[in-house]
Amino acid sequence: MVSDQSEQPVRVPVPSSLDIPQTTPGGVLADPKREKLNVQRRRAILVAVIPTRSNRDETEPLAELKGLVATAGVQVVGEMVQYRRNPHRSTCLGTGKLEELQNLIAARDAELVVFDNNLTPAQGKNLEESTQTIIVDRSEVILDIFASRAQTYEAMLQVELAQLLYYRTRLKRMWTHLERIQGGIGTGRGPGEKQLETDRRLIDKRVAALRRKLTAVENRRTHTVSKRQQQTTVSLVGYTNAGKSTLMNRLTGSDVLVADKLFATLDTRTRNWHIPRWGDILLSDTVGFVRNLPHHLVASFRSTLEEARHADLLLQVVDASHRDVEQQIETVYDVLQEIGVDCNNVLLVLNKADAVQDRSLIDVVRAHHPDTVTISAATGAGTDQLTSEVAKRLGQGYIHAEIETHVGNGRALAFVAQHADVIDRQYQDDQVRISCRIPRTFADQLGTQDQVVVRSTGFPDSNH
Repeated sequence: MVSDQSEQPVRVPVPSSLDIPQTTPGGVLADPKREKLNVQRRRAILVAVIPTRSNRDETEPLAELKGLVATAGVQVVGEMVQYRRNPHRSTCLGTGKLEELQNLIAARDAELVVFDNNLTPAQGKNLEESTQTIIVDRSEVILDIFASRAQTYEAMLQVELAQLLYYRTRLKRMWTHLERIQGGIGTGRGPGEKQLETDRRLIDKRVAALRRKLTAVENRRTHTVSKRQQQTTVSLVGYTNAGKSTLMNRLTGSDVLVADKLFATLDTRTRNWHIPRWGDILLSDTVGFVRNLPHHLVASFRSTLEEARHADLLLQVVDASHRDVEQQIETVYDVLQEIGVDCNNVLLVLNKADAVQDRSLIDVVRAHHPDTVTISAATGAGTDQLTSEVAKRLGQGYIHAEIETHVGNGRALAFVAQHADVIDRQYQDDQVRISCRIPRTFADQLGTQDQVVVRSTGFPDSNH
């Protein structure tokens, strides 16, 4: 956790389309229709435009969006799904479906329409004009949830940056005051600067300031993570609400917040995990992912995911009881690749096995992903097998060794301290014998040094 008592982040000029402030960065009143927008307890219609029926579960195409808006506090009063090869360029929905939506809004007295698609600024503007109703897209909902969850200095900076980058291209849609006439000597020529340009310039200035602050935070985090390179680290990654925090509590005995909500926590938490026959390692719990996570949000949270990029092993926690388990697995891999994580170093953990009604579904997933472990973090079932598999994975490339050298050989002792997990030290006269676990490559390097004897005593897998 990174804190900065000297300066707290300023809440974004437009914290979310779900809670628009009364003034713009330029100090001019916003469009009254949008400034009153508050999604909590609002009557909303959910809409999705799906390219083909094979891309989404046909029985519940809006299931994930329902979870998102439930987290945000929406009252769902209607649903609409259209299957189109491509969303309509102007309104996302086709002409007939747009008329159907207008009728549904009137019939259900809806105050809000939430699209599962990410709308372009033009699509959002055209839809609002056609329906005379507030239009919110998937990215706006996710950004609002993140804003409500952000607690630390770093998380608030990250969310604010993501929101500003998202809304910068949507100023014209949100605000109607487009010109301010400047006059008088020394104020410049022509009609003056458009208010839209003023707002955009102020946002750009704030974005630059946020990026400088996040760079400083990221540098501190990188320094913190680099100091842990001497310790073995494992990171939990996965879809939001897959049970990562519950698993962390189960493995480490910690009391990390657990809630049946999407994005319950945004910050990386690191705890000590003792693995029998291996020793202590650091286990990190990272922010959860979701399908179509806004690109600006992923970019802003790169520093938070620093732990995952430097981990010795990643545990992808999957909700095995979810109907879209394969899609969730692929989503996590996509996000990991986007932030530069090596996906070859991942162990798949099928969680919530106790909630699976048909066990054959787990067999299907395991057939597609052979290297998996099935557990229930809630009951503890399978966690011993997980611990053994983690020890085996971490042990690949390591050996147990005894290293003997002179007590005054500072170079060799410093090398051991930096690259090995020391288990025991024994001193006799002017010699020291060190029992340790060390990567084979470093053991070979150490054996080439003068006055150093290295003897391999086995391999640190789960059977030793």
